[in-house]
Amino acid sequence: MNSMLLRKTVLGVAGLAFTGGVFAGPIAAHAAEPVHAAPATAVQADKPAVDQAKLIPHGVQGAQSHIDLNGEQAGNAKAIIAATKKAGMPERAAVISIATSLQESKLENLGHLGDKNDHDSLGLFQQRPTSGWGTPEQITDPEYSTTAFLKGLKQVDGWQDMPLTKAAQTVQVSAYPDAYAQWEQQAADLVAQYWNS
Repeated sequence: MNSMLLRKTVLGVAGLAFTGGVFAGPIAAHAAEPVHAAPATAVQADKPAVDQAKLIPHGVQGAQSHIDLNGEQAGNAKAIIAATKKAGMPERAAVISIATSLQESKLENLGHLGDKNDHDSLGLFQQRPTSGWGTPEQITDPEYSTTAFLKGLKQVDGWQDMPLTKAAQTVQVSAYPDAYAQWEQQAADLVAQYWNS
């Protein structure tokens, strides 16, 4: 009788008192287990959610692209976020940086590509040693290349209020200035996922 009362109480509190008890088995089973999920919930609660309005203040522009990331690419996204935090810049700067890297290298730290190379462009942002971005060794260091990109972004008056593609283009001076916009949603999703991790 006590287990029946416990079952009804658990279902009632959870708001899942369905006719016939469709969900009663798994929920009741979990309720009877030691409560060790609460600390995980508390840990999640300690990590504030990233404000989506800060990530994409103007909404995305145009059709969005998306690629599945491998471990190296995800690691490079995390490195961009870490460098952005270290530079004392906000989440929006990380979104612009990651979207730029998605366009320039698909978040791959590219070395010299031979005939396929765009001049002497290297690294996550396809920065050029001959354009003063740094040495090849520096440019292929994710922290350095991100810091260099962010330094350029800081010099753009009003970058915080610009559409992503305009801010990125002002730093990168790309032959395809509107191409950065297609990566804004994925970049924002990555920042939301990793900023507080």
